[in-house]
Amino acid sequence: MKFGKLNTHQELEGIDWTLPKCHIEWKTIEHKNNPSQGSTVVRTGGTMWTVRSWRGKVYPQKDPMRTWAGHYGKQFGSLEFNATHYRIYAPEKMAAWADEMPDDFIFCPKFPAIISHYRRFGNCEGPTDDFIAGISALGNKLGTAFLQLPPHYAPKHSAKLGAYLKSWPRDLKMAIEFRHPDWFAGGKDAEAMWTLLSELGIGAVISDTAGRRDALHMRLTTKFLIVRFGGYDGHKSDEERLMLWTKRISELTKNGTPLESFDLLVHTTDSVQTPQTCIKFSELCKVHLKIDVKVPILN
Repeated sequence: MKFGKLNTHQELEGIDWTLPKCHIEWKTIEHKNNPSQGSTVVRTGGTMWTVRSWRGKVYPQKDPMRTWAGHYGKQFGSLEFNATHYRIYAPEKMAAWADEMPDDFIFCPKFPAIISHYRRFGNCEGPTDDFIAGISALGNKLGTAFLQLPPHYAPKHSAKLGAYLKSWPRDLKMAIEFRHPDWFAGGKDAEAMWTLLSELGIGAVISDTAGRRDALHMRLTTKFLIVRFGGYDGHKSDEERLMLWTKRISELTKNGTPLESFDLLVHTTDSVQTPQTCIKFSELCKVHLKIDVKVPILN
C-alpha cells in the first residue's frame, strides 16, 4: 500500500501510534451474510495469493500456481480482493474462486476503477450491475465490498458520490476508503457524507499507515470494520500497532459496543512478510482476546 507509506525505518522513530478515541456512529442495518451475534469475528489476510516467495512456506514447494488460491483460503480468513479493481469478472469465474475456499473464508472485493477513478460515479449503472452480479456469485464468501476513492477526490465533489451510495443495495455490505485530508477535517460537506454513511449502513475503511495518521479516523459507521494495515516487514512498530488493535477490539466489547466483524488486511513489501505479520496478529489476539484467528502454519 503506497498510501501514506514512509520509505525508511528511521522515519518511523518517534511516531505516536496511539489509536484515536472511538466514535460510535452506527445504526442497525441488516445485511446478507451477517456473522452470528456475540463475540467479534476476527479475520486477517493479505492482498493476493499469487506470491511466489510463499512457495515452500505457505504453499507446498511443488504445487502449481493454479492450486494456490485453495491453499490461501485454508490458511487465511480473508482477502483484500484487488483483482476486481482492474477487471469486472463474470459470475462464473467468481463462483469458481468461491468454490475453492472453505466456509469460514471471505473476500473483500475492491470496487472497479472504472466506477471510482474513471467515470467517478457518473454513468456507472452498467459497470455497477456487472460488479454486483460478479460479487454476488461469491455467495456466503462475500464479505464487505470496499470503494477506494482517488487521492484527490475531496468532499466538494461529494454530490455524485452521495447519489451513487444511495443506489447501492442495502443488503450488500459496503465500505468506503477516504483518502483526501479534507474528509477528516470536519467541513460541512465531509460531515454530511459521514452522516449519510451511518444512515445507509455503509462502513468507513480505516487506513493504518504511518505517513497519514489522519486516515486513522476511528469513526465507526457500521459494526463491521476493515482495517488496511500498512506494515513495515517486521519492524518493531508492527507489533506495537497490532497489539493496539487487539486491545481496541477488546475495549469495544467491554464497553457494550462490540463489532460484529473485524478484518485486518495486511500490506507488506511485495507481500513477502504478510504471513508473518498475520501470525503475529493472531498471537496477540490469543493473548488479549482469548480467541484463535486463522493464519498460516509456515513450513
